[in-house]
Amino acid sequence: MFYTYLGFFGFTFFVIFYTVFKLRKDKFTTSKGYFLAGKSLTGPIIAGSMILTNISTEHLIGMNGSSYKNGIIIIAWEVTSAIALVIAAIYFIPKFMKMGIFTIPEFLEKRFDGAVRSVVAFLLMSSFVITLLPIVLYSGAINIDSVFDFSNMFNISKQHSLIFTVLVIGVIGAFYAVFGGLKAIAYSDSLNGIGLMLGGLLIPTIALYQIGDGNMLTGLSTVYDFAPDKFDIIGKPDSVLPFSVLFTGLMINQLYFWGMNQAIIQRAFGAKNLVEAQKGLIYTGVLKLFVPAIIVLPGLIAFYYFQDQYYETPDLIYPMLVKKVLPTYLYGFFAAVILGAVLSTFNSVLNSASTIFCLDIYKKIIDKNVSDAKLVKYGKLSSVVLAIIAICVAPMVAYAPEGLYQLLQELNGIFFIPISSIIIAGIFFKQINTKGAKAGLFFGFTFYILTTFILDLNIHFVHLWGIEFVLNFIIMFLVSYLFPTVEEHPYMDKGSDEKSWPAVKTAGLILVTLTILIYVLLS
Repeated sequence: MFYTYLGFFGFTFFVIFYTVFKLRKDKFTTSKGYFLAGKSLTGPIIAGSMILTNISTEHLIGMNGSSYKNGIIIIAWEVTSAIALVIAAIYFIPKFMKMGIFTIPEFLEKRFDGAVRSVVAFLLMSSFVITLLPIVLYSGAINIDSVFDFSNMFNISKQHSLIFTVLVIGVIGAFYAVFGGLKAIAYSDSLNGIGLMLGGLLIPTIALYQIGDGNMLTGLSTVYDFAPDKFDIIGKPDSVLPFSVLFTGLMINQLYFWGMNQAIIQRAFGAKNLVEAQKGLIYTGVLKLFVPAIIVLPGLIAFYYFQDQYYETPDLIYPMLVKKVLPTYLYGFFAAVILGAVLSTFNSVLNSASTIFCLDIYKKIIDKNVSDAKLVKYGKLSSVVLAIIAICVAPMVAYAPEGLYQLLQELNGIFFIPISSIIIAGIFFKQINTKGAKAGLFFGFTFYILTTFILDLNIHFVHLWGIEFVLNFIIMFLVSYLFPTVEEHPYMDKGSDEKSWPAVKTAGLILVTLTILIYVLLS
C-alpha cells in the first residue's frame, strides 16, 4: 500500500508544482487572461489540453465497457473525430478568430441576435452541468474507488464511498478551475496527458504480453481468435452503433464537438495566432487515431478474460481488468493518472461553463458595464456554484442501463444537434435569418426530446440526429423565406485576416486518408 500512495501523491504533486512554476509570474486580472489564457497557447499545448478535456473516465470506463459488450464497432466515436478536426481547422476556426470572440454564443449574437445568444448560453451551461460533469465525476469515482477501496478503508457502504470520492474530486477540480483559469488548466493537462497515454497504454500492453506469453502480437492474435466477431468494425444494422450512422448523425455530432463545443474550442480561442490554433486542431486529430488503444482495445481484452460475466454492468469491466493485469506497485501511479484525466475534463468544462455565464449571461444581461476585475471574480464564484450543482447530480447517473458513455451521448443530443445546425447555418448560409434560426433551434430541441425520450420510434438515436439536422435546415430555410428580413453579415464576406498555416490542408488530407484506411483494414 505504501507504493500505491507514493505513486499517487508523487505524480499528483509533480503536476501541481509544475503548473504553479509555469504560472508563477501570471496574474489573472483580465477576462482575456483568465478565460483565454492571455492568448498565449501553442499548438502542442492546445492539442494536449483538447485531448485531456475530451478523454476522461467516462471514456476509460464507458468506452471500454461498450467495446467489451458491443465490440470494436464503437471505435467510430473516436476515429471519425479526426475528420471533424480537419474541417474545424480549415473552415471554422479562421471564421471564429477573425471575429475575435471568446465564446460560441457570442458568435451567434453577431450573426443573429442577443436572444439567440442567451438561449444557447443557457442550453450549453445546462448540458455541461447536468449531463457531462456529473458523468465525469461518477465514472472517475468508480475508478479511483476501485484502486483505494475506500468502502473497506473507512468501513462504509460502496454507495457512500462513491459519493465521498465524487465530493473530493469535485472540490479539487473546482480549485483548479477557480484559481488558475484556462492557462493553469492547459499546462496541467499537458502533463496529465502524457500520464494518461503512458498509464492507459500500460493496461493493454501488460495484458497482451501476459496472454501471448511474452509476445504481444501473439497475445493480440489470441484475443482476436477467441472472439473474431468483436473485431467486426462494420457490425450489423441492429448494432449499438451501426456503420450507417457514419452517414447520418455521427459526423454532425463530431463537427459540433470538435468545432463548436465551447469546452473544446476555447483552447483554440486561447491560441497565440491562427497558425497555432490550426496546428492544435490537427495535432489533436493525430492523437485521436491512437486513442482507441487506450479506450477500446482494453474492453476487447476484457472479454477474453471475463466473457459475458459483466454484460449487465459493463461499466465495471475496466476497473476489473486493471486489478487483474496491473502490478500492485503501479496502482498509485495509475490512480494519479485517472485523477488527472478526471480533473482535466472537470475543470476544463467548469471553466468553459463559467466563461459562458460571465460573458454571455452576466455581462450581456445583468451588468453590461461590469469591469474586467469583477468579471474574473464572478467567474470564480460561478465556478464554485456550478461545481456544487454537478457534485449533487453525479450520484444520480449510477448504473445507466446501456453504460455511462451511451447515456452521455443520448443526453448530449438534446443540446448538440439544434445548436450545431444554427451555427453551421450562421457560418455558411446568408439566406437563413434570425427568425429562421430561432425556429430551427426551438424545433430541434423539441423534436429530439419527443422522439428520443417520449415516443418509441425504434430508430437509433444517432439516426435521429441526422433526421433532426435535415429537418432543422428545412425549417430554417422555410421560415427565412416566408418571413424575410434585411440583415448584414460582414463577417461572412471573407476569411480571417490572420495568416493561415500553409500545411493545414495537406495535413488534413493525410488525416482523412488515415481514418478511411482504418476502416478499410478492419472491415
